[in-house]
Amino acid sequence: MTDIFLRPELAADMARQLLKPTALDIGLRSGLFLSGLRRTGKTTFLKNDLIPALEAGGALVIYVDLWSDTQTSPVVLVLAAVRKALVDLQTPTSLFLRKLKALRGVELEAVGLKFGFNLDTLGEAGGVTLAEALTVVVDQAKTDVVLIVDEVQHAITTEDGQQMMLALKAARDAINPRPNTPGHFLFIGTGSHRAMVNELTARRNQAFAGATNVPYPLLGSDYVEFWLMRLQNDGIANLPTLEVAVQAFKTLGSKPEEFLRALRQLIHSPSAAGPDEVFPVIAATLRSAAADLELMKVDELGALAQAIFARIASVEGDTRGVFSNEAASEYSRFVGREVRVEEIQPVANELLAANLIMRRGHGLYGVTDPFVQEMWRERQALLGRF
Repeated sequence: MTDIFLRPELAADMARQLLKPTALDIGLRSGLFLSGLRRTGKTTFLKNDLIPALEAGGALVIYVDLWSDTQTSPVVLVLAAVRKALVDLQTPTSLFLRKLKALRGVELEAVGLKFGFNLDTLGEAGGVTLAEALTVVVDQAKTDVVLIVDEVQHAITTEDGQQMMLALKAARDAINPRPNTPGHFLFIGTGSHRAMVNELTARRNQAFAGATNVPYPLLGSDYVEFWLMRLQNDGIANLPTLEVAVQAFKTLGSKPEEFLRALRQLIHSPSAAGPDEVFPVIAATLRSAAADLELMKVDELGALAQAIFARIASVEGDTRGVFSNEAASEYSRFVGREVRVEEIQPVANELLAANLIMRRGHGLYGVTDPFVQEMWRERQALLGRF
């Protein structure tokens, strides 16, 4: 029995919206960004569900994970992935070309596609640009090209990464608006740094400003049921009911690794109490420990960071006026000294960089991780401060 929980319906629906969009989905061709916290199953979904669904729809999919080698420039990683895919398309044994022929029944070049440019110069000064190369691929293969960049926020941490995003936008703008284009260039970016991924589409100076940015669809009760059945088939009996397990999964922020860790702890630590009584306690303990790590980051940034975080976390929904005179007075009382308005922005930027808060719109801020906010509010309530 497989240990990978598949989500074929979700993947098929997303692939349809991307490859055969309705009038309501056409905006996805401007770019799709999926943001979600780390360890919620994004990469597993991309590799095992979405990419196969896109390929089944006839698309050429190029995938690159910027987290796979943080010491290498994002530009180098993306260009290497594109170059590798294009080299493959020039060979007669190309798996993609064989799939495309099977899907569409069309005869392609027996020796593969012929581009007419030197791939070694891709992305280099004076060489072939990403827009030129991808346009040729779309025109010759007569299909959609989908580039998926996992942990895309790393691309905007350097100047050359910013230029690469502009180059990808140029490819989109060169291919997609053509009235008789035989295919489209679709860009998908995913990231665990929700604050930075949000910046990619919210800020006007970003290449993909205005593109679609949606939360990654979290795993649900069907995932929990999958693992309970998997463990039952292995002969393990000390398991919680589905209802209790689902609630514990939500308590753990819908994170698969944390959920399996909690199940292991339950199974390997027998208790006189039943699993339905013990499992919620285990989940709450792990949840608190995870929140401690995040809240410790706030403490390490100093008293003013704590004050700013407190103002944002205390509000249900979006927080306004983080940099106002009224806010500065509030921070002054918290810190115990006068806080000048000009001091606030640099500290807020540090909270953004640490993925503790995120900008939701002009002048609007929120806590990045909802369950960290919940833990903060619970603790403040116990202290009588909230």
